[in-house]
Amino acid sequence: MPPAPTSVGDWLKNTVARLQDASDSPQLDAEILLHTMTGIPRAMAYARPEQLLTQEQVEDLQMVIGRRITGEPMAYITGTQEFWSMPLKVSPAVLIPRPETELLVERALELVALEQPSQVLDLGTGSGAIALAVALARPHAQVTAVDISHDALKIARDNQHSVGVNNLDLRLSDWFSALAGRTFDLIVGNPPYVAANDPDLSPHVITFEPGNAVVAGTTGLEAIERITAAAPLYLAKGGTLALEHGWRQADDVRALLVRAGFSRVRSHRDLAGHERVTEGHWPTG
Repeated sequence: MPPAPTSVGDWLKNTVARLQDASDSPQLDAEILLHTMTGIPRAMAYARPEQLLTQEQVEDLQMVIGRRITGEPMAYITGTQEFWSMPLKVSPAVLIPRPETELLVERALELVALEQPSQVLDLGTGSGAIALAVALARPHAQVTAVDISHDALKIARDNQHSVGVNNLDLRLSDWFSALAGRTFDLIVGNPPYVAANDPDLSPHVITFEPGNAVVAGTTGLEAIERITAAAPLYLAKGGTLALEHGWRQADDVRALLVRAGFSRVRSHRDLAGHERVTEGHWPTG
């Protein structure tokens, strides 16, 4: 005997109940997954709850709900994540762009003149989120973005194509290794900054997101130390280095910048009040 037909309303009700322990927003997750897998708009799901799902749709939905119950992030299941009002393609090859990283974009746009040519470098670009946001908002800037991962750069190139920016150059590079002889007016980055034994690190992050984009090493400062030590060789006089870091790392990052010879070193707070971005300026003389 074939299974009884399932209506959209019943599916939503049952799925929300199943996701209660797996998600902080089970209702929203269920609505998004329904739309992703069937094309049914979220509003239509409530306007016509009696609409029946096909058996194929039910099976496809069952598969993605199982993934969500295991803790897999919604962005990886749907393949997209919004950042700076851009719908970006993501996969387990790249870190999921997070809202707090928009603070780094805000700082970059404050530091890059709107109508003057400038050279900007994004280190460890991943999905290309930061580089694309800057390139889109500052068309006179030439943005270079690097990553050590071929797979990440493929995602970034797909996003560049979908966003439609021409002033972005994506390169394979271990931080500065492929940039000999280049100098930049602004260097930004969201490097890995989590310590391997950090008790605040979600097990779901370790399970699903790329470890080399999250964990820096024993202290969590290893990548930032490398960047701050090398950055002066690639900064134009008067240029700026701005880095995202953990919410308890601002003191250490400021100290690293001062030790490397930067001036006017300061940190900026995110919407939660945490110091998340620290910047320093390279002397002009």
